[in-house]
Amino acid sequence: MSFSSKVSRLCGNYGSENFNEMRKKYKEMISTLPKRMPHHPLYDFYQYEGFWYYSAYLEAALCMQQSFNPQPSDIFLCSAPKTGTTWLKALTFSIITRHDDFTNNPLLTKVPHDCIPFLEVDFLSNPEILDTELPLLATHLPYTILPKSVSHNCKIIYICREPKDTFVSWWHFIQKFEAKITKAPLVTLDEESMFKLFCQGKSGYGPYWDHVLGYWKASVERPERVFFLKYEDLKEDTLGYVKKLAEFMDKPFSKEEQDLGVPQEIVARCDFESLSNLEVNKSGTHRPQTTQEISNTVFFRKGEIGDWKNYLTDDMAKLIDDITHDKFQSSGLTFPSSI
Repeated sequence: MSFSSKVSRLCGNYGSENFNEMRKKYKEMISTLPKRMPHHPLYDFYQYEGFWYYSAYLEAALCMQQSFNPQPSDIFLCSAPKTGTTWLKALTFSIITRHDDFTNNPLLTKVPHDCIPFLEVDFLSNPEILDTELPLLATHLPYTILPKSVSHNCKIIYICREPKDTFVSWWHFIQKFEAKITKAPLVTLDEESMFKLFCQGKSGYGPYWDHVLGYWKASVERPERVFFLKYEDLKEDTLGYVKKLAEFMDKPFSKEEQDLGVPQEIVARCDFESLSNLEVNKSGTHRPQTTQEISNTVFFRKGEIGDWKNYLTDDMAKLIDDITHDKFQSSGLTFPSSI
């Protein structure tokens, strides 16, 4: 199936004088919000309705409330940063495009993040990419700030990860990402400072626990529209969840496909070793020639469960576990270390 056709997801007011006035209004409003301290040397984070956002992403999220019109068949891949997003994108993209000639599959020449539009980044900076026929879009936005056109009308797949592993993966990523931009390590990125921000809920799109709970509650209330997935479960039974994802996406595997081992092929092509060993993911860059350009290798560090044990002290682990217990205890949601 070709996805070269255009499907408009931008409302008629996009780019108009009224739209530009709306952007100006939101910029001014954002500047009055609580700002994260200490001040970040590269960009500012602001708190809006309980969550912390990079200002440009918050501006995009607010503008989308009135100017984004997804197709009813669109599926949104949602996650907090560093919780399995790369893998989920690869798997769902492979499910959707499995009838195409795999020798020409974009995953062979692009990192998964460049195969699927990223809502709050592309909406203002690269809007034409949102008009692809591909029915997959991705975001790190919390559930409460999603455009109602998304949360009310579209299917959502959400992936989360055990909080300690999430922190460690996030810390490593931020170190590499921001050192690349500044051309030197930032003193503000030491583990202790980043750990404090994470536990205070001041990481990007944080608090992490509230981010998870928003989608968890939505999945409990509307399981036919919100598929809630834990990274650890996906690791344990990748094949089973690939089949479940295909069903949820209304792209179930036929008996013939299952007899031919198509689901197994997708699992094999998208596993950590296969993706990380592709030449594009060893030497290519994500969003080249932009301020966010970064080596694709940063998206393939380890992908292991329990790697936090190599980085966190007992006291640090206990603090995250205590927060996790307090946040999740009445929700019915658990992770292995918080049971």
